[in-house]
Amino acid sequence: MKLKERIAKAFKTVSDILYILRLMFRISPMLVIGEIIQQLMSELPAKFISVIGLKFVIDEVQNGADPVKIITGVILMIGVLVFGEVSTSVFFELFVHREREKIDLGIQSLFYKKAAELDMKKYDDPAYYSDFILAVENSSDSIKYTLSVVKGWISEVIAFLTISAVLLTIDPVCLLIVIGFVSVFIPLGKYTGRLQTKRREDITEKHRISDYFARVFYLQEYAGEIRASGIFPLLTKRFIKSADDVTATQNRYMKKLDSLFFIQEFTVQCIGFVLVLGLYIGYQAIVTKTISAGDFVAVFNGSVQIGSGILFLTVYSLRSFTERAGMIEKCKLFLNEENEVKDGRHTADCTLPEEIVFSDVSFSYEGNEKNSVDGLSFSVKPCEKIALVGYNGAGKTTVTNLLLRLYDVKSGSITIGGRDIREETVASHRARFAPVFQDFGIFGASVGENVALKTDFDSEKVLDALNKAGFTKDLPDGADTLLLREFSDSGLMLSGGEQQKLAIARAFYKSCPYIILDEPSANLDPVSEYEFNKAVAQHCNNKTVIFISHRLSTTVHADRIIMLENGRIAESGTHSELMEKNGKYAYMFNLQAKNWTQEQNTVSGNT
Repeated sequence: MKLKERIAKAFKTVSDILYILRLMFRISPMLVIGEIIQQLMSELPAKFISVIGLKFVIDEVQNGADPVKIITGVILMIGVLVFGEVSTSVFFELFVHREREKIDLGIQSLFYKKAAELDMKKYDDPAYYSDFILAVENSSDSIKYTLSVVKGWISEVIAFLTISAVLLTIDPVCLLIVIGFVSVFIPLGKYTGRLQTKRREDITEKHRISDYFARVFYLQEYAGEIRASGIFPLLTKRFIKSADDVTATQNRYMKKLDSLFFIQEFTVQCIGFVLVLGLYIGYQAIVTKTISAGDFVAVFNGSVQIGSGILFLTVYSLRSFTERAGMIEKCKLFLNEENEVKDGRHTADCTLPEEIVFSDVSFSYEGNEKNSVDGLSFSVKPCEKIALVGYNGAGKTTVTNLLLRLYDVKSGSITIGGRDIREETVASHRARFAPVFQDFGIFGASVGENVALKTDFDSEKVLDALNKAGFTKDLPDGADTLLLREFSDSGLMLSGGEQQKLAIARAFYKSCPYIILDEPSANLDPVSEYEFNKAVAQHCNNKTVIFISHRLSTTVHADRIIMLENGRIAESGTHSELMEKNGKYAYMFNLQAKNWTQEQNTVSGNT
């Protein structure tokens, strides 16, 4: 590697470390300062006493000093050691544990907040998503580990400078021997660190697969399927294989790493310090008599301290930083990630519905060569009820994703009230919509919080929204009834249809001019579907409603139906107009009606 590249890499490593320290300091400055002081208090006294303290005692004994002076010196050294240990224990018990929890919470909050703001397109990129998972899962550990290495580095630097000064006054050759042996193995430490980083990345990828199969066994959504089918052996086989892959990957790396660690430790510690250094200082003390017994102990202990310090400062810390550098860099890149969906300067009006216009809109998802919507143009009048229909992959959900600015158009524009939606702030624009997604989520919270999607809610309004959505299940504590059993054994469990009605209630609860419903009746029975259509017509007459449905019985009463095919408009009109046209929509509708009739006849025994 060229000198410039090495300097750039070193600068980048220092930059990443300082970034992490600033991040931790912002969350808990006292923990960063306190842990560094604690490290100095717990490490330095023992190092200094093993060199300077023992030299003092041995020299005083040899010189026939007053025993009181020697005993006093020993008591002082013991007192310093005890004070360091006690202060460290008190510091940990009263402060560190609490502040480390604060650091964990602060770091997780930063990552979760960033994840909630991340562009949806990032989730479409498998490589980025894998790095994202890696960063989130390892962020807290990597960041705290960085502080651990930094405080160790500070302690070792102080110890190195102090003990080196003592050794230089006794015999500089010892210092050269130690530095020489350690320096030879610095490149080996760097290589080991890179190998550790690669091991962690490979293991994380394997763990992600095994964790998926492990979760399937205990998640409620899979429980019925597993029990009612024969898929358990297949899942078990896949889980065992993924677990074996983790073990095989670990073994493959550890064989090489163990060999590297052995070579490094044996050569430096045994040959360098014990044999070469031991023979040299022994010769100086016994043959040439240029150093005293106290000097012998000070030189030997000091050399070991300096040697281990240099190993930490160069090999171990470099290996640690190299090992964690990839993780830290992923964390840093994730937290500094710039979204493509950016705020405009205008705050959107969230009162009355205005005309929505798609003008020659084209868009394709990351990695797709074909556009999901291709030159799409249409308008939606205020308070109009629009149904988007079409086969899978026609572009229906993409239209609503673009309208909500979960993605931005690649070309063309979408305007509301004549203003491009990219000119609005993202939050104020999305506040105009009440979306009910096909893959909606029910959270371990109260019914009110699930409907309002916030902690502060109007109970009466929540119950009214549930009534409009056709939700009839008894709620023991009204809007305060807890759902699911994540946090309470008495949490209320809902059927698929009840969950969907609760999700639909969110649209009735929110005061906004536009409603988006993606497959709103997918889990509803025909009676509930009829009641839902009736409720939309009755309670949303002052709102614009855009809904997507594969069940065309839901679209019959729409003001206008837009049938999409390959990202373009294939047909548009009312139900009557399209049926009279006898085109693609009529074909789909008649096919569904025929299948529905056959199903009903089968149930009633008329086939």
